[in-house]
Amino acid sequence: MRSDTIKSGISRAPARAMLRGAGLDDRDLERPFIGIVNTWTEVSPCNVHLRELEEAVRRGIRAAGAVPIGFNTISISDGITMGTPGMAASLVSREVIADSIELAIDGHSLDGAIVIAGCDKNLPAGAMALARMDIPGCVLYGGSIQPGRFQSRDVTIQDVFEGVGACLAGRMSEAELGELESSACPGAGACGGQFTANTMALALTFMGLSPMGSNDLPANHPDRAGAGEAAGRLVAAAVREGRTARQLVTRESLENGVAAVLASGGSTNAVLHLCAIAGEAGLSLPLDTFTEHSARTPVMCDLKPGGRYTAVDFHAAGGSALLGARLRASGHLHDVPSIDGPSLFGAIGTPAEPPGQDVIRDDAEPVSPRGGLLCLHGSLAPSGCVLKLCGHGVEHFEGPARVFDGEEAAFAAVGAGDVQPGDVVVIRGEGPRGGPGMREMLAVTAAIQGAGLGDSVALITDGRFSGATWGLMVGHASPEAAAGGPIGLLRDGDRISIDVPSARIEVHADLDARPPYEHRPARSSGAIAKYASLVGCASTGARTGADLHS
Repeated sequence: MRSDTIKSGISRAPARAMLRGAGLDDRDLERPFIGIVNTWTEVSPCNVHLRELEEAVRRGIRAAGAVPIGFNTISISDGITMGTPGMAASLVSREVIADSIELAIDGHSLDGAIVIAGCDKNLPAGAMALARMDIPGCVLYGGSIQPGRFQSRDVTIQDVFEGVGACLAGRMSEAELGELESSACPGAGACGGQFTANTMALALTFMGLSPMGSNDLPANHPDRAGAGEAAGRLVAAAVREGRTARQLVTRESLENGVAAVLASGGSTNAVLHLCAIAGEAGLSLPLDTFTEHSARTPVMCDLKPGGRYTAVDFHAAGGSALLGARLRASGHLHDVPSIDGPSLFGAIGTPAEPPGQDVIRDDAEPVSPRGGLLCLHGSLAPSGCVLKLCGHGVEHFEGPARVFDGEEAAFAAVGAGDVQPGDVVVIRGEGPRGGPGMREMLAVTAAIQGAGLGDSVALITDGRFSGATWGLMVGHASPEAAAGGPIGLLRDGDRISIDVPSARIEVHADLDARPPYEHRPARSSGAIAKYASLVGCASTGARTGADLHS
């Protein structure tokens, strides 16, 4: 066992003495040590309930004859920090979480690990750490929040962000916005559409890093404790059998993750995260993979933000197993090993479909004949960028650039009515290095939707988007402005074209004679400045310590 490094032999008597002080006994010292890394925090509904889930995982590990060793790590709430300087901490936290998991698990030579995650960056960070260390383990999601009710309809946090834009545009009263705010988040659980957390929970299931069906369970579901116990037993079994993370994170399983994201109309952030997980496993996941799969993988799930239903509805309709069965039948999945056992297809089984459900479609009647994401290249983004296809049917858009340095200036312009139909809003200086931290632009994108401009305005940024973003929105423009990318050379009035069929994004202006973009670092010290000095390109996952500034 790896853990023998800290607990076996005469020389380890001092370590054993300390382990005994922490409550372990002779029998424990003979058993595998399995780390439980919890992202519990009191600041967000996404993670506030995870202490109870940890207790269930502990029971499962103990029942399987192993020893649970608990740690905690940080979590940054995207929904709370959105539109503020604190949003810069979000993507940085993915790296900090992955690093902290590595340090805790490797530092103590533990035999395996289970990461309990509840929010956007927790999930990919857990997968990154497991792939980096190549130990047995899994990622267990805390589940989605129930939808709120407002004016006789289901609502999520997406509706509140869009309500801000509607209120600023005079389309909703402040009293109505207050009622919506008070109704949208009725309890624990992650944001309820196919936003980033639910997207990554689904992707990790199809990669085999999460047990089939466990990530579908809503946060308050009575079966969640049982799923936690089962996950604990599965990781203990993986330790005994020597099944490690890199046996699960393969080119084929990554393609399964891509298929799940595309078929569910998932978040653009999945491109960053899957590329980063691939890198940690020593693999490459080129952006063209998403474009190639999108051409042949339809959107099968009618989920928010572009669709009608929530993650709770997805679970009730048959969840991952039903979607997996549909993707398997249409040839969009590889049969790969999973934490459940040797066969993903075996874990999918033959799921029952509730009568009359229309959340999860099939190939014959998809929500859209092509996948939900497209990676574009062209003179505006030579290293690529990401377009979300769900929520609009635009094939071609061309218009004059409205250029803003930073999110706040763009938000103010939308709120003041200074953005007009036909404009291409450009927000630059928000990339991984330039932001720094690659903030999400949900405040702006939701304001555009709330102002009624969602069908008539495009937005391009070297930053990124929330999973709740929808409309003609292009993110991750690479190279970013701070790395000398063309987006930093744009001026108001430059003609920009987006062409979906050819997957091209072009600027129709001569940029060669223009002076370089002046990047002024926002931070000179601290964690975010450290991140800016180490982070690589968005096109390879915006990881630290790899492909620096490519």
